[in-house]
Amino acid sequence: MLCTRCRIRTAVTDDGLCTFCSGTRPPPPGGAMAPVSGAGPLPVPGGRGVGAWPRSPVGLSRAVIALLGCVIASDLFVIGAGLHLRGLWEGLAADESLNIYTGPGLRAQELYDRAGSVQTAAFLATGVLFIIWFHRTRRNAEVFESGVQRMGPGWAVGGWFVPIANLWFPYRVASGIWEASVRLHPDGGWRTVPKTVLNLWWGGWIVSVLASRIAVSQWNRAREPEQISDAAALVAAADALDAVAAVLAIVFVRAVTRMQGERAGTRQAAAVPERAAPGSTAP
Repeated sequence: MLCTRCRIRTAVTDDGLCTFCSGTRPPPPGGAMAPVSGAGPLPVPGGRGVGAWPRSPVGLSRAVIALLGCVIASDLFVIGAGLHLRGLWEGLAADESLNIYTGPGLRAQELYDRAGSVQTAAFLATGVLFIIWFHRTRRNAEVFESGVQRMGPGWAVGGWFVPIANLWFPYRVASGIWEASVRLHPDGGWRTVPKTVLNLWWGGWIVSVLASRIAVSQWNRAREPEQISDAAALVAAADALDAVAAVLAIVFVRAVTRMQGERAGTRQAAAVPERAAPGSTAP
């Protein structure tokens, strides 16, 4: 039977609590001494850099959201340039006597190339800052609830760069962050929040990545004007999906940042009486 309070560990007491929630934790392994009252807080398990208190992700989240807005703008820019170029290739497919390699056609290709460079720069900058924010929230999750984490904090960074596994590992990390960031009930009981935002964000990201790979592959194989026109339409659709994924990412970042702020506030409020208790005196 699970603990009636945290809903994570096995209940060991008659009233249905685990060793942590009941305050009957086993002695430290290896003969370590229990902490002395008034001493500094014990280090929180979970790896290097994890402190006893969470670090605010608000500043990073604002920067990530701003860059995600730039990604959306660059997606719309490249979609417009790509559809304009596609129209020229459609005209060439209908009338082979047209010359789109000079004049308007050349300018349209140059505009499309510039739009692609802007899109790539926005994506890279956003990706770097998003991973920094993601790692920060994972460290905070270790402070909130280390028991619900499925993967170590390092995977908040490394999970994005492992081929094949990067389609799943970051989601497992994000799932642990989401569960640990949920604000507890006033009595300390565990509360669950639907992962709709998390699932929509990750689903949008995966669909966007797969659609982009398919579109780029078809664009690289296209040789005839009609093939290039079709490939340009597919690339534009993939860019539209990328813009949708960016919008969902903004919703996800805002949700996690808000939940961690609320959870940190609850933790801080609960710590106030604990700190005041040793210094209190009887009348």
